[in-house]
Amino acid sequence: MSPILIISILREQWYPLFFRLARVWATIILLGMGFKPKIKRDEVYVKGQSYMLVANHTSMSDIMLMLYVSRNPFVFVGKKELAKIPVFGFFYKRTCILVDRKNPRSRRDVFTRAQAKLNQGLSVCIFPEGGVPDDERVLLDTFKDGAFRLAIEHKIPIAPMTFHDNKKRFSYTFLSGSPGKMRVKVHNTIPTATLEMEDKRMLNSKTRAVILNELENPTV
Repeated sequence: MSPILIISILREQWYPLFFRLARVWATIILLGMGFKPKIKRDEVYVKGQSYMLVANHTSMSDIMLMLYVSRNPFVFVGKKELAKIPVFGFFYKRTCILVDRKNPRSRRDVFTRAQAKLNQGLSVCIFPEGGVPDDERVLLDTFKDGAFRLAIEHKIPIAPMTFHDNKKRFSYTFLSGSPGKMRVKVHNTIPTATLEMEDKRMLNSKTRAVILNELENPTV
């Protein structure tokens, strides 16, 4: 798919085309590796509405699964280190908002770039744990505030999702994993229209509680 994907990223206004192609790519990868997504939706997201998509982060397959689940075009906010991955990194750095977490200026620039994407009618996706925990026994790590600050500043609803099986299916531990189901719970959105910036910690805790409760008490 690389030739078509390369053409689709030549112009910024062609991003929706790239997104559709990326969803096809993600579907081929997931199904080709023997993964079978099973999705339960509490809410169907409105076409054309911008959201802040958040989910727990346990595996490289989280990226493909998020593309598979969301029909609304979105851009990832992710660490710049992923741009070094061969082939994937080429597209990643041209279509995502990259952040150097050690650089305060880079973190501030995320807000400006996110605003530009939202103005185009896109959604934004952030894995608020900030990375995959080194200790695989951690069910859900602490959430960072960036996603919630962006959502409040731009008055877009939080769209939480819980990925149940990605760590088991395709973890960072060498020679681990197996084919099988990948369960996803798409939760009801959390509105931010009436919130102020001082509410970001509350929003953070509320969103994390939704995902943690689903991890501990699966409904899908």
